[in-house]
Parts: sequence; structure tokens; C-alpha cells
Amino acid sequence: MTKFTPFDAADYLDSDETVAAYLTAALEENDPDLFLTAVKDVARARGMSQLAKDTGLGRESLYKALSPGARPRYDTILKVVRALGITLTAIPQHP
Repeated sequence: MTKFTPFDAADYLDSDETVAAYLTAALEENDPDLFLTAVKDVARARGMSQLAKDTGLGRESLYKALSPGARPRYDTILKVVRALGITLTAIPQHP
């Protein structure tokens, strides 16, 4: 019988370019839960403890805010993405 290890996206988020592509793809799906999961994957890849220090938020609060179904405040998301070294940008849609 073949054994597989569980897939964890955080294991592959090892460069700024990969992180940017991953978050962009999540944003393009228009699914808030998917985006929160993607941000949480990036946070785990970079270190949740360090992120908690950088944002001034507790680890438990971060996990809760980035869980599917959560409705984090806009300023919380901004704190998190900025602490992760990410800039969210808007571009015009093309018909």
C-alpha cells in the first residue's frame, strides 16, 4: 500500500515570488475563506510566533482571524499582510 504525506502549502512558500503568486491566485477566486486560508499558509511558512510579535496580535487571535468563516477587520488583514512583507494592489479588470 502506498502512503502519502498530507499536502501543506506552507512547505512550498519559500520565496517572495511564490507567496505573491499564491495570494494572487487566492484573491482571483473571490472566496474570502480561500484567501484567509492562503494568508494563514503564508503566516505559518514565515512563522506565526514572529508574525504575532510583528503585528502586536496574539497567536491565538491570528489563528482565529485567519480561519475559514472568520470575518476579520480590514485593519487586521492589513497588519498581517504588511508584517508578512506583502503589498496588495488593485489593477483594472479587462473585458
